[in-house]
Amino acid sequence: MKSPQLTIGFHTLISAYKKLQSTLMSQVNALASKISEATPGSFLLIQFSMQQITQIGESISNLISQVNQVINHAVQMQTKYPLN
Repeated sequence: MKSPQLTIGFHTLISAYKKLQSTLMSQVNALASKISEATPGSFLLIQFSMQQITQIGESISNLISQVNQVINHAVQMQTKYPLN
């Protein structure tokens, strides 16, 4: 039995990333609005979230770069070795 393939589109991926960024910005704004009540732990949680968002963004950027390289290679190969 063949296992099902799972796929995700770039639109879905970018939309989820934008939602994560928006949530993080809301958390930063909430923390900034009551800065006198903030604890060191809350700053650490925000910093950890920012690092995660940055890593996710870099991963998405790398994925897009790899897809672009594959497309460029396919176009070059098709130019060198046309099908007809």
